Order: sequence, then structure tokens, then C-alpha cells
Amino acid sequence: MTRSITLGFTLCTLLSPLCLADRVIREVPDTTAGKGFGALTGMMAGAAGGPIGAFIGAGVGFFAGSSVQEAVGKTETAYEVKDALGEISTVRSPNARFEIGQEVTRKGTRLVASEE
Repeated sequence: MTRSITLGFTLCTLLSPLCLADRVIREVPDTTAGKGFGALTGMMAGAAGGPIGAFIGAGVGFFAGSSVQEAVGKTETAYEVKDALGEISTVRSPNARFEIGQEVTRKGTRLVASEE
């Protein structure tokens, strides 16, 4: 009897966060593609100055690529999501759209709408 009570309490405690869905807090612009392209281009251009030039070029290209993608209006969509434990993280979602306050679940690195 004591074992079953302890086991039941332990299972309820450990599995309860899995039952709660994550919630979308807000939508944020995502410029990851621009950052990657800019860093790669800057590294190749800076390679003429040696390893230090490649490093500096990659850093400058990282920030420039983000700014260029934002200025052109080609930003993608990311969402800030609050999980059951209260932690906030940013998750990219280029294809799916979600509303603020909508409950979602994570499948790998993507968000999926929770079934009501």
C-alpha cells in the first residue's frame, strides 16, 4: 500500500509538466538566414586579410546580414513561448502561424498547435 501511494505521488509529480502545453507570448522577427549569409560572405571577403581578417569579416557580416534582411522586409517569423515551468524561449516557425496566447506543443525544433 505504501509503495503504491509513493509511486502514484512520484508519477503525478514527474509527469504533470508534460500535461501542460506551452503558450505563445509574442511574435518576433527572425533574421537567422541573413545572419548566416552575412557571416559567410564576410568571412570569405575578410579571408584576404588572413585568419584575423576572416574573423572580423564574419562578425561584421553577421550584423550587416541581419540588418539587410530586416531592411529588405524578408524577415521570417519566430515566437516567444512560455513553457509549463515558466521559462521563455524563442522558437522559429517559418511556415506555421500562431496567435498570441495560443497553446502549442513542441515537436523537435518546431511548434504545433495543441488539440483543444
